[in-house]
Amino acid sequence: MERNVKEIVSQMTLEEKAGMCSGKDFWHLKSVERLGIPEVMVSDGPHGLRKQADQADHLGINESIKAVCFPAACATACSFDRELLEEMGSALGVECQAENVSVLLGPAVNIKRSPLCGRNFEYFSEDPYLAGQMAKAHIQGVQKEGVGTSIKHFAANNQEYHRMSASSEVDERTLREIYLAAFETPVKEAKPKTVMCSYNRINGVFASENPWLLDEVLRKEWGYEGYVMSDWGAVNDRVSGLKAGLELEMPASGGQTDRQIVEAVKNGTLKEEILDRAVERILNVIFDYVDHRKDAVFDMEKDHALAEKVETESMVLLKNDEILPLKKGVRAAFIGAFAKNPRYQGGGSSHINSFRVTGALEAAKNLAEITFAEGYGLKEDVIDEKLIAEAVEAAKAAEVAVIFAGLPDAFESEGYDRAHMEMPKCQNHLIREICKVQPNVVVVLHNGSPVEMPWADEVGGILEAYLGGQGVGTAEARILFGEANPCGKLAETIPYKLSDNPSYLNFPGDGETVEYKEGIFVGYRYYDKKEMPVRYPFGYGLSYTQFTYSNLKLDKKSMRDTETLTVSVDVTNSGDREGKEIIQLYVADKTGSANRPVRELKNFAKVSLAPGETKTVRMELNKRSFAWYHVKLHDWYAASGNYEIQIGKSSREIVLIDTVELTTEVKVPMEIHKNTTVGRLMDDPRMAPVLQDALSEMMQTMGSGDGQASTEAISPEMIKGMMESMPLRGLRSFAGMDEKALDQLVENLRAAQRQ
Repeated sequence: MERNVKEIVSQMTLEEKAGMCSGKDFWHLKSVERLGIPEVMVSDGPHGLRKQADQADHLGINESIKAVCFPAACATACSFDRELLEEMGSALGVECQAENVSVLLGPAVNIKRSPLCGRNFEYFSEDPYLAGQMAKAHIQGVQKEGVGTSIKHFAANNQEYHRMSASSEVDERTLREIYLAAFETPVKEAKPKTVMCSYNRINGVFASENPWLLDEVLRKEWGYEGYVMSDWGAVNDRVSGLKAGLELEMPASGGQTDRQIVEAVKNGTLKEEILDRAVERILNVIFDYVDHRKDAVFDMEKDHALAEKVETESMVLLKNDEILPLKKGVRAAFIGAFAKNPRYQGGGSSHINSFRVTGALEAAKNLAEITFAEGYGLKEDVIDEKLIAEAVEAAKAAEVAVIFAGLPDAFESEGYDRAHMEMPKCQNHLIREICKVQPNVVVVLHNGSPVEMPWADEVGGILEAYLGGQGVGTAEARILFGEANPCGKLAETIPYKLSDNPSYLNFPGDGETVEYKEGIFVGYRYYDKKEMPVRYPFGYGLSYTQFTYSNLKLDKKSMRDTETLTVSVDVTNSGDREGKEIIQLYVADKTGSANRPVRELKNFAKVSLAPGETKTVRMELNKRSFAWYHVKLHDWYAASGNYEIQIGKSSREIVLIDTVELTTEVKVPMEIHKNTTVGRLMDDPRMAPVLQDALSEMMQTMGSGDGQASTEAISPEMIKGMMESMPLRGLRSFAGMDEKALDQLVENLRAAQRQ
């Protein structure tokens, strides 16, 4: 339907316009019936529809409609499957249409800086490329059904501790390369209808009133056209927020902030055109939903089956000492409360009122001769000797013990961070006691974030299910008994212990500020650079078959930074059962132009292969794949030189390598003054010749001493080292250059740089 939104806004009263910039209640936006502006609803996601009607709240306290809980992002990211995420998003979009929900609040793409963040289960990855690709697919799936999304929480919201007020202190390069990059690709390419700003401050300025974040970066650089809404209760100063680019405050403010906006327009501290622009952006999204309304059916059975499929594709087999898959009909002891009642989602605003939940005990009842023992309680971390004894007896009588363990609800949730990386002591004790009487032990983990595994060397198999949605039990049974082949890979590193984590000394800060001192070295970027042993690396995951890689080809051996590079590699299923493999493409900068990670993920592909089948996988790289953020250029920069193209099975298992030479016309400006070092100037071919005469004279002076003692004291290596780090002013002392000549040299060097 054609409408003139500017004309509609021009007919609104000042009070109506201000009113459009905050919610009517907890989940609805206001209507203006006389102008045909309808009331629309937004609802929590991102992995299910948490639609509340009466007694609404933000933290999952009150009941919502029966719905389908899909696996959380901690699991789905491990699928490395763009098509699967789009399929899941599409199902969520249909559910929203059926329930008349205009915007689904998700996906959440904040980086997993520390395994302690209580909301990590909702976030995709420690890697911004993977997080961005998963978010892009999710958004495209939801929005192709005519429903909006709200990518969140923008930005640098990586902890729950004092999340509503603490300041994330992050340098610009780190922000760009790690924390904003996860948002950038989905914003530019999937175009979410809304962006949700975070609670926290960024370098002292609240995200909700940060013009650099909401206007300079989001709109002017990335070309964003939707509207920005606040996280629930994130607004600090409403008028400042509106000026900065925060269009919608959620939830309702009881009219208080609406009146502040009206007063600011009347007294001249807020230009009315800023308010008009905000209302236009909100109305464009509302009317887009209205124009794409369609009849839809919330088919819970169909979506439950999809939830099972997504989890099956996402689980990660971490260890397998030839114990899996289990033979059907085996005498198996299923041990642990999670076997019967799995923990399959996190606590807080994303908590879904699932219409059905399938545990592994129920799902596997026809696949094996199963005995069940509870093993541990969930209400408190207490070793119950009676439960332990029952579990030990069950394990003794079985051929294999499968222990379903992980983190209870109380251990991780929105609203607070974990204090440690440990599982409950009662569960660790249970696993060790079972290992004493049963040599065949498999542990299945239900957790939203990594846990320490002190028993890992004692068990025969470990299956990471994460928080796998309401169909988790069926997916687990399919993997355990070989009806499906595990194909997930870790979207985050699992360290041996918490203190190994790069943020350990600076997380979560003092409540006022949290310093991101590890910079760009987050997750595997840190562990790989440090050559630090980890329990399981980023990108790692086992299969019931084997894959071999060969024939790595680049479509060019040299390229300009304006070109794209096509990488192809052959992948063969060299085992005896069908399976899927995730091919990971890393780029390693060998130019030495900056302190960079050993390698960074820049593309990936997932392929399905029959036994003996070979497929050629092709992936593309562009300038951004090679670049780092140069703060002096205020842009992405890929230095001229060599870059390794690495094909890996994980960040620690690189199987094929080739090299491409990249050239750029971009010149990095250098501030040339008397304290600029000789070494930096000599690295630039434009300026090196200008320095040659002065340096030759200095070399002669420094190397002219007589006798063996002089030779030993002033070696060529020493002279070279001194020259590289010596500022230009040193030429006064070591080359006899007067002040006038030094000034002239500086001018000559500046002229050479401009050439």
